[in-house]
Amino acid sequence: MSSPIAQPLDALMAVVARHWGYHELRPLQDQAMQATLDGRDSLVVLPTGGGKSLCYQAPAVVLGGTTIVVSPLIALMKDQVDGLRACGVAAAQLDSSLTANNRATTEAEVRAGRFHMLFVSPERLLQNDLPRLLANVPVPAIAIDEAHCISHWGHDFRPEYRMMSRLREFFPQVSVHAYTATATEQVRRDIVTQLALRDPAVLVGNFDRPNLTYRIWPRNDTLKQVCEVIDRHTGEAGIVYCMRRKDVDELAASLRERGVNARPYHAGLTNELRQATQEEFASERCDIVVATIAFGMGIDRSNVRFVIHIALPKSLEHYQQETGRAGRDGLEAECVLLYSGGDVVSMRAMITKSASEAEDRSFLPSVLGHLDDIDRYARGAVCRHKALVGYFGQDYPEASCKACDLCLGDTEDVPNAVVVAQKILSCVARVKGSFGVVHVLGILRGKNVDTIRKRGHDQLTVFGLLKDATDNDVRDWIYQIIGQGALVQTTDEFPKLVLNDASWEVMRGKRTIRLVQLARRGKGDRPQKSEAAIVSWEGVDEGLFEVLRQLRKKVAAERQVPSYVIFSDTTLRELARLRPSTLAGMRAIYGIGEAKLRDLGQAFLDVIAAHCNEFGLKADIEPPKPVGPTLFEQQATTAPLTSRQLELFALFRQGLSLEEVSRRSGLARSTLGDYLAAYVRHERPDSIAAWVDQPTYGRVLAAAMQTGGTRLKPIFLALGEAVDYETIRLVVAHAAGQAGER
Repeated sequence: MSSPIAQPLDALMAVVARHWGYHELRPLQDQAMQATLDGRDSLVVLPTGGGKSLCYQAPAVVLGGTTIVVSPLIALMKDQVDGLRACGVAAAQLDSSLTANNRATTEAEVRAGRFHMLFVSPERLLQNDLPRLLANVPVPAIAIDEAHCISHWGHDFRPEYRMMSRLREFFPQVSVHAYTATATEQVRRDIVTQLALRDPAVLVGNFDRPNLTYRIWPRNDTLKQVCEVIDRHTGEAGIVYCMRRKDVDELAASLRERGVNARPYHAGLTNELRQATQEEFASERCDIVVATIAFGMGIDRSNVRFVIHIALPKSLEHYQQETGRAGRDGLEAECVLLYSGGDVVSMRAMITKSASEAEDRSFLPSVLGHLDDIDRYARGAVCRHKALVGYFGQDYPEASCKACDLCLGDTEDVPNAVVVAQKILSCVARVKGSFGVVHVLGILRGKNVDTIRKRGHDQLTVFGLLKDATDNDVRDWIYQIIGQGALVQTTDEFPKLVLNDASWEVMRGKRTIRLVQLARRGKGDRPQKSEAAIVSWEGVDEGLFEVLRQLRKKVAAERQVPSYVIFSDTTLRELARLRPSTLAGMRAIYGIGEAKLRDLGQAFLDVIAAHCNEFGLKADIEPPKPVGPTLFEQQATTAPLTSRQLELFALFRQGLSLEEVSRRSGLARSTLGDYLAAYVRHERPDSIAAWVDQPTYGRVLAAAMQTGGTRLKPIFLALGEAVDYETIRLVVAHAAGQAGER
């Protein structure tokens, strides 16, 4: 079980193309895979849907032996194993769901080295029988999924993950790779410490999910608001998250009364019912699940088109992970949070009570801090994408995301917001900070009720100052002022509104306040679509897409696997956009590897041909020219060079071959390919003849010009797959540099 010998990235790209049908990698995937190929520990943080799984799956095939994958849920393991087998990759799982006979058979096949990947739970990984089972099997790497579970500072800490700190005892020479979608810098440091990672490559992707539209609306009529979202997504999958089991049961029942096939899911249901819901959701027999946050972690359905929270999540990490279950296929999805400031009070009380009952208050500061963070986010009037990535320590330079309630015009500024705020703050001052939101709201709205009259508050000058607004508007404005730090809500058993220095600055006109409200829409008007939602359907024959979706569902049922294991919605939309008529044409479609082309290609081509004949449509549509720069127009990197880059660039300037640079630097040739491409992009040398001969250079350049020079895959196919991707990248990088010089 020694460290693997570094493998070339070319071999990896060939594996990715053959099994998964991808010919280009997403950002950071190549570096994450390279770390595994080089036997170097790593921590990889990529947002949900960012392609983490491929980062350990593809290297496992290249390296051979049996890579161990640690996963927290049986359902998650099963989905991955099903997906891998559909792609022609040998994988298995060892868990408590196996019968004695199945376990014995699987263990025998593990000993025989028949699997590229073995999925196990954290508990099973450290049982003595597993190291014995693998004693004579090469184990090139260990991948730990959902690695944030090992950190006390994480949002989903699991005590059993702490046991994995003993990994080095059982597999001392094996590289360890941690993967997570949500980890602040503090959590990342804790993961590295707890897993005793050795000089790890720490790779943190962009936390932004541009295909998601974030909407945060004041909660006023939960059922009506949920139904409005569902109506916008007829026939599409969605998850509705609730805070309590009671809310789940009531909302699911109300939706079913309205003809919506919604299933409840929470820990109070039997294992059989929960398992049935998971399977029906994954197989597309049920499209909507109403759940507590217990649902979703083990579900890998890639075409969830909306996620609704009817109450505030526990933290921004939870919010990012739960909304991240939407649009995992990269297509558009909508995430709606129905917010009430009262949620914070309720959750704070629940958390404090739980800590008291457990007689352990040590975690309170961290948990309450997370709650404050999500509360500020929900109350804020800043672009949702910008605020979310900012929380994870990243910048969002765009002026408008074109994919959130604030940037799409769902909300509008409240006229004379400062005056409105002054009226609210004056009311709090008149009652001397002794009352809560409901009482202050009642005074401002001019309510003729005993609680106000008996205290003489109906005689105050502020009585009825906001009588033309609604209760929901005034309540929301109060919480927005709190969110901007100009008013304080106490955290005792009966929270009160209290002024602070900023309150007086607002009342004296020395501090501004921005208040927003939902834009007034006409009856039947729908919120504006995001740019991603518009672009993703361009050129797609929606009727054909639906026919293909039904075929996918039928094939999945026959094979007893989730529908997304067959093809993703991304692949189906591309098929419905380009309408290929041959297997060769189908092979160029994203997400179709050799196994799926062989097993499924003809059946899907027959459906496409029948649809084209029925409606008189042309087949084999040319892909549209993408908007934006071609590969030749891309700019050279301006990032500061690392010390390693400076060292290697000096060798490349001498025109040394990769073999010679490898000998001098001690780095694997596969690793040097990335450095060489970076060198060419950065320094724009006159010639790359030391690494690519002139005839090959000419062929690649001609193929790039012929295909438009916008994507690598068409160039690869135009060259008859005879030139590897690394060479194509190098030629394109050089041609781009030469174009820049001109």
